[in-house]
Amino acid sequence: MITRIAVVPYPPLLVPELTARTSSLIEPVRSACLRATTSLAESATEWVAVGVDPLGPVVLDPATTGTFAGFGVDVPVSLRDGADLAGPDPDLPLPALIAGLLRARAGAVSASVRLLHPDTPAEEAAELGARLDAEGPETALLVLAEGGSHRDERSPHPPDPRAAGLDDRLARALREVDGPDLLRLDPRECAELGVRSRASWQVAAGVVATGSWRSEVLYSDAPLGIAYHVGVWTRTA
Repeated sequence: MITRIAVVPYPPLLVPELTARTSSLIEPVRSACLRATTSLAESATEWVAVGVDPLGPVVLDPATTGTFAGFGVDVPVSLRDGADLAGPDPDLPLPALIAGLLRARAGAVSASVRLLHPDTPAEEAAELGARLDAEGPETALLVLAEGGSHRDERSPHPPDPRAAGLDDRLARALREVDGPDLLRLDPRECAELGVRSRASWQVAAGVVATGSWRSEVLYSDAPLGIAYHVGVWTRTA
């Protein structure tokens, strides 16, 4: 049973060595992510993480290692304590790299990572969430998910008038633990507005379909024209 869920973004800017020029803007995001994942580690030290990547569907076991060398700095990471970092995978997908980074900094022992394809149907993502919740002993779920990237002139893609509405919807769903609304997200609109991690949000929705949950939102803003939402959902008695 999953007892706690942390929702965090996964930009490479979370790596301090990559943010010399933008550290003042990204530091609140990085701090919120650390708070969320530290809370996750207090719930369970062995995690399941979900993210989205064209490589998916694939499961990466805790022995996996990688490096941020492809982003400009050779910062090795692993999905478990004590892993051999001598030959990290230079092509490890970004969600898995961030999962390894946050795992280590939060003090968790290990994480397995499930990467979904960006086109994963909502029903399939929700079913995965339900299965993860039903499997094994109590554990914690790290959800690697971002908002849109078409907010304003600072965004890496042309601004779109729909972007703010979609990001407000994600922020409200995070605040209210609104799984049903997350499952109603339109795949085409999400793809057009840069919410590539739509399926990750919907895995979380599948988990919270049962039980009672409380939410703590730690961050919700678009400091560089990309929306980042950080929060923790905790199962209540």
